[in-house]
Amino acid sequence: MGVLEDKARARVFYKYLSRVYDEINPFIWNESMRADAIDWLDPAPDDRVLDVGCGTGFATEGLLERTDNVHGLDQSSHQLERAWEKFGKTDQVRFYRGDAERLPFADDAFDAVWSSGSIEYWPDPVATLREFCRVVKPGGSVLVVGPDAPTSSVFGRVADAIMLFYDEDEADRMFDAAGFEEFEHHIQQARPGSPRAITTVAHVPE
Repeated sequence: MGVLEDKARARVFYKYLSRVYDEINPFIWNESMRADAIDWLDPAPDDRVLDVGCGTGFATEGLLERTDNVHGLDQSSHQLERAWEKFGKTDQVRFYRGDAERLPFADDAFDAVWSSGSIEYWPDPVATLREFCRVVKPGGSVLVVGPDAPTSSVFGRVADAIMLFYDEDEADRMFDAAGFEEFEHHIQQARPGSPRAITTVAHVPE
């Protein structure tokens, strides 16, 4: 398990990162990549969508262009404070502080779940993906964006010591173990040489 897959360490990490997150994020995960991913999720205007690990609300902002019913959850109070500054006063989004492994929602509460830049901090990704499957209605969609595994074995060992990095084979294993039967992966990159993202779109069995 990587250092930042410990929840307490991750909260401390984001206490400081939240101050510069919106300035750093576009170098790794930009609006064009977000737009492509939202197209793959393809939420309908009346869909109820949960953004897990919503952070400062970068993905939330994009989702609001497609549906007015967006809910954001994050374990970091510091990240949520930044998100609240953007959306809270207008009541555009309802935010929750909570744990992705134990979502505080009823079964079949959402039409879709989105999660970008969060899976790498989950101590048990399969348990969290099962939670996504639980709170999404049968036939609904789940989209997860995480860091694609480095091709260099040396850098890969260093990366894994910090947080979860995974490839398409590992993504297959995780989504299959979580109960998903249909899913597809896309590799995204902000620019040549920048870190790659692996974006998986899965469908909850009916």
